[in-house]
Formats: sequence, C-alpha cells, structure tokens
Amino acid sequence: MTMAELLLFLVRLLAGTGVFLVGVYLLTANIEQLATGKIKELFGKTADKRLVNVGVGAAATALIQSSGVTTVLIVGFVNVGVMNLYQAAAMIMGANIGTTVTAQIAALSAFPITTCIQILVFAGIMMNMACKKDALKKTGLILAGLGLIFVGLALMSDAMKANRDVIQGVFETVSNPLLLVLAGVALTALVQSSSAITSVIIAMSVAGLTIGGGGNEVLYIILGTNIGSCVTALMSSATAGANARRAGLIHLMFNTLGSAVFLVVLLCWPDFMETTFRRWFAAPATQIAMFHTFFNVTCTVLFLPLCGWFVKVSQMLIQENTEQAAEETYLDERMLASASLAISQLEKEMIRLSDTAMEAFRTGYRAFDGRDRGLIEPTHQLIDRANGVCQGMVNYLIRLSAQSKLAEEEAISDLHSNLGDIMRIAEIADNFTKYAQKSMDHGLDFSGTVKEELGGMVGQVEELYALTKQAVLEKRPELLPRINRAEEELDAMRRRLIDRHIQRLNQGECRAESSGVFINMVSNLERLGDHLTYIAHTVRT
Repeated sequence: MTMAELLLFLVRLLAGTGVFLVGVYLLTANIEQLATGKIKELFGKTADKRLVNVGVGAAATALIQSSGVTTVLIVGFVNVGVMNLYQAAAMIMGANIGTTVTAQIAALSAFPITTCIQILVFAGIMMNMACKKDALKKTGLILAGLGLIFVGLALMSDAMKANRDVIQGVFETVSNPLLLVLAGVALTALVQSSSAITSVIIAMSVAGLTIGGGGNEVLYIILGTNIGSCVTALMSSATAGANARRAGLIHLMFNTLGSAVFLVVLLCWPDFMETTFRRWFAAPATQIAMFHTFFNVTCTVLFLPLCGWFVKVSQMLIQENTEQAAEETYLDERMLASASLAISQLEKEMIRLSDTAMEAFRTGYRAFDGRDRGLIEPTHQLIDRANGVCQGMVNYLIRLSAQSKLAEEEAISDLHSNLGDIMRIAEIADNFTKYAQKSMDHGLDFSGTVKEELGGMVGQVEELYALTKQAVLEKRPELLPRINRAEEELDAMRRRLIDRHIQRLNQGECRAESSGVFINMVSNLERLGDHLTYIAHTVRT
C-alpha cells in the first residue's frame, strides 16, 4: 500500500466513522427530545426492587441510544440524593444491556436490505424541512440519523474492502488477548462510545476482515470496550460528591469484573466463538452483536445479587468527607443532558427555595409578634440563603435555556417567573424585620385583638402556601379554584382589618404612629398571597 493509498483509506474510514457518529447523535438527541416525558416517567419508576431498576436502566438506554448519557444521569441522581447507590448499581447493569441495541442495529448492515434503509437520510431531511410541527420535524431527524448510521457503516466497510488484503495482513499479527483488551479500553476511552467501537468492528466483519486467527480475538476487544465505556461516568463523577463518585466506581467495578470473568472463560475455551455463535448465526456481524448482548445479560444475571457487595466496597474505598460536604441541592449539571429531567429537578429546587423564603417570612413575623430582636438576624440569614439558591437556579436556567428546544421554553419561562415571585416573599420577610425593629425602637404597642387579627391573616397565608405547594409538587391544576378562593379570602381579610383599624383610630383605641406599620403589614400579607397564587397558576399537567 502506497502512502497515497494509505491516506485515501484513512480518509474514507474516518469519514465513514464521522457519518456514523453524526447519525448516532441525531438519533440520540432527537429521540431524547421527542420522548422527554417517557424518560422522565422511566426514571420516576425507580424502586427498591432490583429487577425494576435493571429494566429502567435498559429501557432508558435503549430509548436514547446511549449508555453514556444514562450513566451520567444516574450519577447526577445519586449526587443530588434522588437515588441511592443500591438503585444506581442495578440501573447501571440495566444500562449495559440497553447499550447493546446499537450493536444490533449496526449488525443489520450485513443484510442487503439495509442499502434501502439509507434512503431514510433523504426522506428524513425532507420530512424535517416540509413539516411544521416540532414532533414531526424531530421524527424526520430521527429517520435521517438512522439512515446515516447505515451510510457510515457502508463507508467504513467499503474502505476496508478496498484494502482488505493489506489490512487483513496487519490484523492477523495481533492475537495477544491482553493487548486486544487494552486496545478496546483505549479506543473506547478515546471516543467515549463503546457503541462506536463495536460498530466499527462490525463494519470490519461485514468487509470480511478478521482479527488474529479469527477465533476469540474479536471478543477480547468487545471486553475492552466494556471497560472503556466507564470513562464517561468516571469523568462525570470526578468533581461530584462521595456518593456520585461511588456510583462511577460501581460502574467500573461491575464492567471490569464482568470482563475479567469472560476473559478467563475465553482463555480456557479457545474455540468458544467457533462452537457457539458461529454455529448459531451465519453473519459475522450478527455473531459479534449477539455476543455483545449475551455478555452484558450474563454479567447482569451473575452480579445483580451482589449489588450490596458493590455498594459496600465503593463505600470502603471512597470515604465521605463531611468537611467538604456540599450544600443540599437538587441541581446537577449532568441533568442538563435531558431537559425534562433538568426541569423536574428545577421544580424540586424551587420548592426548596420557597420553603426557605417562607421560613424567613415566619421568622420575621415572630420577631414582630414576640418583639424579639434576636430573630432579626436569623431572618436575614434565611434571606441570604434564599438569594444564593435563587442565583444558582438562574445560572442553571440560563445554561438549560441555551440548549433547550421550543417545547421546554414555556416551562423555563414559568420557572424564571416563579423565581421572581418567591424572591418577593423573601423581600416581604425583610420588610417584617423592619416593622419589628420600628415597633420596638419607637415603643409601638399592638393590642391582643390586633395581633389575633394579624395571626388569622398569617394562618390564611399558610393555608394558601400549603395548597400552592401541593399543586406544584403533584401537578394538580384542579386545586386552582381552592387556591383562588383562599387568595380572595386573604384580600377580604385585608379590607376588613384596615376598616377595623380605621374605626379604632377614630375611637382613639390605636395610636396614629402605629397606623403606617399596621397597614403596611396587612398589605404585605395580601401581596404575599398574590405571589403564591401567581406561582400556582403556572402549574400544568
């Protein structure tokens, strides 16, 4: 092979690989966006039952065509405390099964019918350009992505066929099992996709190429890709909390141990491929894809009962650093890989923020009611904490908005609006500390009747908040009529309280100096109710 022929081969091979990866990206990205609700629903089914979690991991990975995305999301869930390590371990095993779907798709390239599938590139792009509905446009890109996968595989296979004799001569010299395993690890770590490397191997088999003597050698590379696929999760968890790093370690331990077991079996059974998959399936591409599936299913069956052991070992190797424990949060940048999951976590963080703002309001009110200067500083600390959480949410929303689609923009806009309303509650809490300070500095006394009336209005605010929180958390717009009635009652209470206050002023029962504080307080309580109602009205099913 001349230098020019070598360069031409590399260009065609890399071009085919690039087309394949673009196809996988289009397929993965648009399926994730189209099935955004399904993915959220799948991860919502996590339970203590191991088989359920295996199924969730397998289904999510098969749906979005990327075990890397799935494992990164799992690490994110563990990092924010939504999922425990036992659930994560089983789900990671399921993700390994789900990732074999890509290899099965690639194996179809061995059959003549796949030439016709390449027309999907044109059909999908035309569909994307002609259709106006977002769902149909994404479906078109999914079809185009599927077609590009087979175009890329065909380009790779053709490049190898054109130089088959030379390439075969090189590959025949490589037969050392450990070297082949390490090659699989290195190549997968480099491109961060075991599916891509497996698909290249399948393209080689379609071109009639074999590795080593044509025995178990090709399977050693598959074992290596399985270990190399852990790199994405390990990189994702490197800067996260202890539990997230443990989840990444569990992924590495499971994949490495599974590959080690199969390595021993293949070394002890040199004609394994010949007596099993070559006998059962005619096409070499199908043989490789079926071994890939068999390997991951077998490892899951073997190691699923050992989930507890994996968790304990990870906890022993990675100790919790209490001094560097991060503040509780539902936000994790890994969730940005799925807009629906990121929005779900933002909604939970919003409730955490609203709880903080409401606690600041309660503390500020107690400072006024009990004439307690000692509660003013704690109120300000809660307000500062709310400001910090809010800023983190704003930054997260900006990052999410930059990569979100039109379907998510409405929810993102609602969240931005809700943040403004929640921070108005924090401002009202600050106002109450000022009213407390003023009443104590100027010796303003309020009768038991006045405090009882204010207490009743605060109780109405608490009822309204409980309804709003329930509506947001449970996605129950049917609660809106009750929320509206509670808010209307709050408005009516403000009017009654101000009317009674004016009567007391006319009768000389209240000092004129206290009038401004009292009217501002009831007006602030009514405003607080308005902000809670605005938040509730962003609830959609």
